[in-house]
Amino acid sequence: MDVKNPFESPTTFRLHRAEYVVAWIAVNVLLIMHWSEIRWLPAIVLFAYIDLIGYIPGAIAFRRSPNGWISKNYYITYNILHSQITQGAVIVTWGLTVGWEWALLAIPWHIWGDRGIWGNFLKSFSLPFEPHEAPGYRRLLNGISYGRPADEPAPAAVAGVPVQ
Repeated sequence: MDVKNPFESPTTFRLHRAEYVVAWIAVNVLLIMHWSEIRWLPAIVLFAYIDLIGYIPGAIAFRRSPNGWISKNYYITYNILHSQITQGAVIVTWGLTVGWEWALLAIPWHIWGDRGIWGNFLKSFSLPFEPHEAPGYRRLLNGISYGRPADEPAPAAVAGVPVQ
């Protein structure tokens, strides 16, 4: 994956998830170390609101949809609520207004668990709301020749260059 090829192979996807698993484990260590200092009601609310607003409405709409396609608003809501930028702003706002507390660990625990444990990243408008392998992705993977020398051009069908 790079700036010219913004997709992940199964291997880079597993490595990307592994980075989040390590961060998620670090949060678990902090949660265990400060267990008795955590205000649990705020922690549960901070953990749950992300999916109550950002995931569950879209998941319901997807399951009710006859063809699996739903409004882009569900994707936007999911992506906003599952963004580390948004959740970082929530943490800072909470810290400055309510106070800095260990309950705030519920947010990275949720986001990094979603990414590392479950493999859920931000959603693309061009894919179903719930995970389903896209036929185009399978074709892309089949067209990539792992181990091909770097200076050898990709097959014309993969590169999008007309065959002459």
